[in-house]
Amino acid sequence: MKIIICGAGQVGGQIARHLAREAGPNAITVIDNDPGLVRRLMDGHDVGGITGFASHPDVLEQAGARDADMVIAATQSDEVNMVVCQVAHSIFAVPRKIARLRSQAYLDAIYTDLYRTGHLPIDVVISPEISVADAVLQRLSAPAAFDIEGFIQDRAHLVGMTLENDCAALYTPLRQLSELFSTLRAVIVGVRRKGGKLAVVDADDQLQPGDQIYALIVTEDMARFMEAFGKSGLRVERALIVGAGNIGLRVAQSMERDQPRAQIKLIERNRKRAEHAAETLRKAVVLGGDGMDMALLREANVAETDAMVALTEDDKTNLLACVRAKAAGAKLVVALLNDPTLVDLIEPIGIDAYVNPRSTTVSSILRYVRHGRIRQVYSIGDGEAEVIEAQVLRTSALAGRTVRDAELPKDARIGVIRRGDNVFTPKGDTQIVEGDELTIFAMRNSVADVERLFQVGFDFF
Repeated sequence: MKIIICGAGQVGGQIARHLAREAGPNAITVIDNDPGLVRRLMDGHDVGGITGFASHPDVLEQAGARDADMVIAATQSDEVNMVVCQVAHSIFAVPRKIARLRSQAYLDAIYTDLYRTGHLPIDVVISPEISVADAVLQRLSAPAAFDIEGFIQDRAHLVGMTLENDCAALYTPLRQLSELFSTLRAVIVGVRRKGGKLAVVDADDQLQPGDQIYALIVTEDMARFMEAFGKSGLRVERALIVGAGNIGLRVAQSMERDQPRAQIKLIERNRKRAEHAAETLRKAVVLGGDGMDMALLREANVAETDAMVALTEDDKTNLLACVRAKAAGAKLVVALLNDPTLVDLIEPIGIDAYVNPRSTTVSSILRYVRHGRIRQVYSIGDGEAEVIEAQVLRTSALAGRTVRDAELPKDARIGVIRRGDNVFTPKGDTQIVEGDELTIFAMRNSVADVERLFQVGFDFF
């Protein structure tokens, strides 16, 4: 697949880096009017680069738009992204066009007809702010987890959590854990040891204190799973949000709508943003000031807060605000982090969870890049692994095989299967049949092989 990515900033650059790891040579071309950003991507990854304005037809042609399969418009300007898609459609007939749009005015449901082929030909609209806000709300729904994502229409969840010394499952081979918790529909698929890399687990592995584990769990059994692994069921009823930008405001609005009894407070240092938030929200209390100001945190009653989320545009502000809130008594603190190199600081300074906007946005785009019947893709960490949700068709290589004989790559595990209305975790002798929806955890080097298992043979058509 030949893909042109317009914009080499945080979002476009992360997409380019991720896709370059698995695409063939000359498959990815990046356009940006900043030559430094383009050169940095070309030097570090197997991508082509063009310096220029992505909406200009001559620049798109130079990037190979005439035979491109997809254009991803991810510049900082909504209007430029719209024009890129229009030019790619009208002049170059690019089959698939994805646009990043930030302004809520373009995202309101009443205007969705705007993106039909006869108007603005955008096949998929991606909003990083909406994706990140949804990821924050997911974190707050399972406070004991540092990572969580829903699959199979939320009938299953990927949960990442850190094991404490009092976890009853420590020092027991995973094979025996499956027998001890035989009625629990959950599969531990990955583990990261302290200071180590993420890896797929083996049946003989034993969990240790400090391990960060990833498990695929049938949603109905999630509370039991968390309890079995020593995690309390904290419910977020008092929330403090630092930062009332697009993300913070959306989180507060969603909580007001879905949790009418929740007590919500926001802190925003920008006066205009604070006033806008106060006018937009119905019940939330908005305080003007710096989220790192200890006196202001005390005024917001941070010591009685169930969860504090720091959602400003500055990573260091988010980290320090979380540290101060935790020291003042907040039960759960969550930081928004754009820079993946700062993730290693999360555990040492006592922050419970983080949200990476780049990873969240890449996940939302990857599902439209994959072949076959890929329904959803979630990128873990800085692209270390992916969880893939896909449907098995008659001619796919998995159909008719048992899980044991499925010839999955060594670094991949099947977690949860939906068959009709039944959602379950498989055993070795479980047969995979046409129509099954699978969630598979795969390390980066195995993603392409997993994807091929779901590709459709010619005789399907």
